[in-house]
Amino acid sequence: MNPVHEALAGGIGTGIGSMPGTDAREATAIINGELDLPFLAELPDRGAGADMIGRMAAVLVDLPMDAGTWGYRLAQRGSAVSRRARDFLNADLDAVEELWDAAGFVGSGRLFKIQVCGPFTFSASAELPAGHKVLRDRGAWHDVVASTAEGVRELVGEVSRRLGAEVVVQLDEPLIGTVIDGAVTPLTRFDTIPAVPVIEVVEALTQIVDQAGRPVIVHSCAAPRWDLIEQMRGVAWSLDVTDPSTADLDGIGALIDRGDVLVAGVIPTVGGDRRVRAETVATRLAALTDRIGLSRKALASNVIVSPTCGLAGATPEWAKNALTISARAGELLAADPDAL
Repeated sequence: MNPVHEALAGGIGTGIGSMPGTDAREATAIINGELDLPFLAELPDRGAGADMIGRMAAVLVDLPMDAGTWGYRLAQRGSAVSRRARDFLNADLDAVEELWDAAGFVGSGRLFKIQVCGPFTFSASAELPAGHKVLRDRGAWHDVVASTAEGVRELVGEVSRRLGAEVVVQLDEPLIGTVIDGAVTPLTRFDTIPAVPVIEVVEALTQIVDQAGRPVIVHSCAAPRWDLIEQMRGVAWSLDVTDPSTADLDGIGALIDRGDVLVAGVIPTVGGDRRVRAETVATRLAALTDRIGLSRKALASNVIVSPTCGLAGATPEWAKNALTISARAGELLAADPDAL
């Protein structure tokens, strides 16, 4: 497994991926204007082919997709959804490339993050052509893993060629705990879906990490799965840490102590509470390390600041503000964490 690259260090801010609205250039301008770790915007308000699952129609290799009132499913051939997803992805990449070119960023080696849906969340959400969820068929979800690995490799190559950036890959796996627990909701009560053991999840995700060849973040907005995190090292973990339990504190401590990076979700996605300030966020993270018993130097080296999840449901004003707070809080962590 590739270790987290030295370029993916703490003391910076980022976002999770989704943004409000439908204007790729507007979202790109906000993201790249506010963050040290900008990202490729996902704009699900555009409809089918633009959300987390739908974007995979433009990422998966040799696994065509279609959609209907039931949701997404693998298909025998390409469809309008596949074309829409590819058009959306190209438009989003064009927007970033144009902005980077105008700003003189192309070829600078600046960090840039791309997000794709992880294979287990995808397999728990999409269906096979026959109507069962992909996860029900062991061979099918293995195909999704291989296809995701190849698609990520190709997307990393395209972004690198266009931007000359240091690409960071984020795998979105909000359903990973449900998959491990065997609790994915079947289409019918007779359509049982077996649990996937943690070791098989680790092996599958490692295949994607190795093929990406870049720093990787695994994101989940659900309760952290410390059984998985303990076994899968050398990647960063993006987790909601707004109200950590004792087990979470132990897990965060172990994660940072072994040298991996925590992307700390601490800024509310919606609400726009005016009491949320960068100074408050940085101080809360400093208090968190104190509770765990870590040196505050870890804040500068191993903690990245982010909203708790994607910002698609936020107002445009709060989305911009949340990213500004993330960036400024990251700067405070990098500057002098002992002064917080």
